[in-house]
Amino acid sequence: MVRNLSIFIFVIVILASVLFAHAQQPKKVPRIGILTGASLTSQLARNDAFRQGLRDLGYIEGENIVIEWRSWEGKLDRQRALTAELVRLGVDVIVTGGQGDTRAAKEATATIPIVMIAAGDAVASGFVASLARPGGYITGLSNLRPELSGKRVELLKETVPRVSRVAVFASSAGSDYAQIQKELELAAGAFGVKLQYLDILSPKDV
Repeated sequence: MVRNLSIFIFVIVILASVLFAHAQQPKKVPRIGILTGASLTSQLARNDAFRQGLRDLGYIEGENIVIEWRSWEGKLDRQRALTAELVRLGVDVIVTGGQGDTRAAKEATATIPIVMIAAGDAVASGFVASLARPGGYITGLSNLRPELSGKRVELLKETVPRVSRVAVFASSAGSDYAQIQKELELAAGAFGVKLQYLDILSPKDV
């Protein structure tokens, strides 16, 4: 929860600069587009924290700001359609919930600012020029998830030295799946661990 709140505080600070510029324009209410693959009901606490962060900056949903919530709820075929819908609505900024969402938004618009909540390796994915100087119209957080995959195997081996087989819950639909798999295989080989992959494409697969 602390990590989630920290992420949203960071995102809110970025949004504040974008929204402030639009707020100077008379008679226009700033509009934020939220794009995520997770169910909105499963993220109530995080979404409430996001609203509270905006309220602390003077932005109240339904009064002086509009938030367009769009969730494809694990149905990947809806992701691009919902992204296109946000672009058609003319939102002032798009907040993306994952690497796939960021890529979909990047392909859908070259003018609307995009703020990433988490994007894996944002440089390798071509979202930003560098972490120090992102450039372009995309910014946000890069969580280095693939690079940490091998470290998780190492920590598991240290915690349970006799472990020999590990089940990996992952989604082959993820744009960083191949890199995660590579990092896991390297670590598993080094520590003598066999991996069993379980492909999670929808909530029912869990």
